[in-house]
Amino acid sequence: MTGNAPPRRRFIATAGAGATTLGFPMVARAQPVTLRFQSTWPQKDIFHEFANDFAQKVNEMSGGRLRIEVLPAGAVVKAFDLLDGVAKGVLDGGHGLLAYWYSKNSALALWGTGPAFGMDANMLLAWHRYGGGKELLEQIYSDLNLGVVSFVYGPMPTQPLGWFKRPVTRPEQFKGMRFRTVGLSIDLFTRMGALVNALPGAEVVPAMDRGLLDGAEFSNASSDRLLGFPDVAKVCMLQSFHQPAEAFEILFNRRRFESLPADLRAIVRHAVDASSADMSWKAIDRFSRDHLDLQQKQGVKFHRTPETILRSQLKLWDEIAEAKAAENPMFRNVYESQRVFAARTTRWQGETQVDFRLAYDHYFAPRKN
Repeated sequence: MTGNAPPRRRFIATAGAGATTLGFPMVARAQPVTLRFQSTWPQKDIFHEFANDFAQKVNEMSGGRLRIEVLPAGAVVKAFDLLDGVAKGVLDGGHGLLAYWYSKNSALALWGTGPAFGMDANMLLAWHRYGGGKELLEQIYSDLNLGVVSFVYGPMPTQPLGWFKRPVTRPEQFKGMRFRTVGLSIDLFTRMGALVNALPGAEVVPAMDRGLLDGAEFSNASSDRLLGFPDVAKVCMLQSFHQPAEAFEILFNRRRFESLPADLRAIVRHAVDASSADMSWKAIDRFSRDHLDLQQKQGVKFHRTPETILRSQLKLWDEIAEAKAAENPMFRNVYESQRVFAARTTRWQGETQVDFRLAYDHYFAPRKN
């Protein structure tokens, strides 16, 4: 028979299509959750880039169900007001440093500005995750009645002593020097005789350019280059115990974070760990490139900080820690927790790690004829 299919056959085909539609109904997708973050960094700083790297990982891992948008410092609140802004719900989260909340509780600065007892940045993070630091930090925030969820991540290597007009060769040169630093380092450089001004990153170079500062420290070759330090000073002193090891902090408003589904909270936690590793790898690549560019293209002279200054810093740290521990029980708890962890881990590291300088000298040091 030619022409259209018989009515019965058309009915069966139509009914089958209908059954398929009924058997697999359309599932309404929930609207994506958007969180507004702010960093404590200028837009052009590599630290703000690190904050965006974390956000990108969360956005991709969640398949678009959770979207974090990161604004630069000052977009909503001032850099040093970020913690309060997140706790109050003005922001859903943020990216910064624990040392920036030093005025809340001096113990917070021990997550970056302190002696660290010989621990490098990765060991400091190991202490935080497995040595009791995480629980101590949660207790501090609880005691301060701050409704935040904190993730400490991203090991930052030892920071330079700072940028100066001329080399610093003796501890006495800090007497009367107008100097920028943050956290517990304020106490350290004040005891060294400096007149300290704790400025956010974006304000440091303009202050040096106007002659309001004689010297300043910020962080690393990439940040310092992008922020314009070589435009106002040509001497950078490398190595210091004011910030020998530090890590970043990712903050969430507690109520906002706990309202997320369990799988999205898990994605955030794993994105923190992934970002921590990726950041450390990116830092090695970018910091080393910019270190060379500062020397070869911008005329910066790097000098190693003399041992007399380093030993003076360690001696002063002992005095500062004793004073802070006497007035703040939580400072004493954090300080002793780090000491116990460092006594074991730095011994292990010192006894097992080979001296990599020997390999560098073997392969790259100029050969003597």
